[in-house]
Amino acid sequence: MENPSKIAIIGGGISGIAAAKQLRKHNPVVFEATDCIGGVWKHCAFRTTKLQTPRCDYEFSDFPWPERDNSSFPSNIEILEYVHQYATHFDVLKFVEFNSKVVEIRFIGERRKSDEYGSLLSGQPVWEVGVQTSGSETIQWRTFECVVICAGKYGDIPMIPKFPQNKGPEVFKGKVLHTLDYCKMNQEETTQLLKGKKVVIFGYKKSAIDLAYECALENQGPEGQTCTMVIRTLRWTVPHYSVWGLPFSMFYSTRAAQFLHERPNQGFFRSLVCTALSPVRKIMSKIIESYLTWILPLEKYGLKPDHPFEEDYASCQMPILPENFFVEADKGKIDFKRTSKWGFWEGGVELDDGSRLEADVVVLATGFDGKQKLNAMIPDPLIRSLLEFPSGMMPLYKGTINPLIPSMPFVGYFESVSNLHTAEIRCKWLSRLVDNKFKLPSVEKMLLDTMEEIDIMKRTTRFYKRSCISTFSINHTDEICEEMGWKAWRKSNWIAEAFSPYNSQDYAEKEE
Repeated sequence: MENPSKIAIIGGGISGIAAAKQLRKHNPVVFEATDCIGGVWKHCAFRTTKLQTPRCDYEFSDFPWPERDNSSFPSNIEILEYVHQYATHFDVLKFVEFNSKVVEIRFIGERRKSDEYGSLLSGQPVWEVGVQTSGSETIQWRTFECVVICAGKYGDIPMIPKFPQNKGPEVFKGKVLHTLDYCKMNQEETTQLLKGKKVVIFGYKKSAIDLAYECALENQGPEGQTCTMVIRTLRWTVPHYSVWGLPFSMFYSTRAAQFLHERPNQGFFRSLVCTALSPVRKIMSKIIESYLTWILPLEKYGLKPDHPFEEDYASCQMPILPENFFVEADKGKIDFKRTSKWGFWEGGVELDDGSRLEADVVVLATGFDGKQKLNAMIPDPLIRSLLEFPSGMMPLYKGTINPLIPSMPFVGYFESVSNLHTAEIRCKWLSRLVDNKFKLPSVEKMLLDTMEEIDIMKRTTRFYKRSCISTFSINHTDEICEEMGWKAWRKSNWIAEAFSPYNSQDYAEKEE
């Protein structure tokens, strides 16, 4: 089936809606597998889930939050309302085909022989997209010149750990589920699952922490049971956005703060300066670590990580704690166990030291398999091989273009402290690329740039595979602005430029 649109967008989450808005002059088609927009905020959020940043750091540049100066972190419901208001305001919903799941993407174009790329829209369809609507077994095939992947790395396919023989969930007589299953339950069902039950949660990232807190709330009173978190890798957790009375942004989100960190294309002299300033980076990390150790009972519960705080920040793995999380731990409603490996026995969970935990319910907060999610849509082994390097990371020029498959841009696969801003600025860049306002560099140049970014991530944190640019996000956006023909420095004066944090409002479109 032919479609008049030249551009398909896969996914109606934050990235997909941002892409549709920026590309709206091309009448894109947004394929959304469910009956609503919102992505993970709709389908992977718990009742108590909140944003990880203040609302002013998570907003579209041309659509400020109501009461944007409110310092509270908005709930998932508030975020969904905000995104829907944005989509309605800019009339983006007309591009969305709901209940339309993309089951396969095929390349039908010709292989390029040149190292240079012309227009992103070639004038001929190069992708065939198979779409299955809810309630139908028929696959409709649509052709496009460009397919923008906004399906994200999270949701849909859970990451399930592998267990030794006779140590898997099949031997356990209780209930085992993944957080993805939990997200699909209503409040009555979650209460029935957790209340009065011995619950064990595997994991210590945001979803695991939020779930443990919800479990504690359901088990108040003398008859309530303790929820046990089983932890393999500790993370630095943060109670709020200030450190010793100073705004957290002062440490990482200003141009002056990020000057201390290594960044791509910095040159020999800048590399020397960065090396010389490495003790200052360590001191900044130690200041934050000392504050967190002082204000939170990390040592009391054996939850102080061995790695520096900077490594968690540089990998975008810095969970914000629910307000009374450790209050519930002090009441005995949340307990913590460390282990390097674990398995099941008929009555619960067995840890690496041989100790056993009795359990009625075991929840796997073990993340999602983003690679398998992508592979499910793209079965062609050749295309798959171009999507990932041996490092395990996807090479994306400016966080968007795979140098070997430019007509399949990705949005939402690079992370930062503000993923909405990261997605939106790349969508602005992508729309100008589609409009031929600038040209991509050679394949060789793009590959060199992506490899340099990957190398910096590797040197900054051992948890580099999340493709996080938090420590050099301003410089990354500078380069995007320069390619679009915008001024890279967006503030009104040099003092603000050096010491004021950047957010999406700095990138609102204006005459350049």
